[in-house]
Amino acid sequence: MIAKLKGLLDETGADWAVIDVSGVGYLVHCSAKTLAALGEVGEACTLYTDLQVSENDMRLLGFADGGERDWFRLLTGVQGVGSKVALAILSALSPGELRDACAAGDAASVARAQGVGPKLAGRIVNELRDRAGALPGGTVGGAGMALLKGSASADAVSALENLGFKPAVAARAVAAAQGELGDGASEGDLIRVALKRAAG
Repeated sequence: MIAKLKGLLDETGADWAVIDVSGVGYLVHCSAKTLAALGEVGEACTLYTDLQVSENDMRLLGFADGGERDWFRLLTGVQGVGSKVALAILSALSPGELRDACAAGDAASVARAQGVGPKLAGRIVNELRDRAGALPGGTVGGAGMALLKGSASADAVSALENLGFKPAVAARAVAAAQGELGDGASEGDLIRVALKRAAG
């Protein structure tokens, strides 16, 4: 298993790069964000990689950091998401934006990626919602991770959404409430504090 490449950027294309490692060129498929982070041809670079092997293909995927690779592996575990779709999603959304979208149930943001329709975006968000907090990224910090730990916080988000708050607003408000009250907070207390946050 090839886990990391460290060498010189030899060549790039629309969704790939060739990394020269001691005279051996590795063709690596990458997201647009990773390609942008590689620098100029001839410069030293490092890529975290994932090797995918199928009956008629062997493909090396490259990522700017381990967090993006973790998200790639999580995405490709969802039915209907292959490596190309996963890279398209990671090209459209940073790991932080993707984690926030999953935590908030925001399928519309995921559907911005090329080749991802509303139905697939909904499946991705639903399957990854409870697992997103274990991975890097997100703009709500530690409170955002706490939001995903218990059913009380998930129920509180749902309650705020039923009151008309947008999913992202509800998720942020509950995350802030959880951060203030702690992991053992009840659903009622979370809703009470989150309502103040969301309305403020």
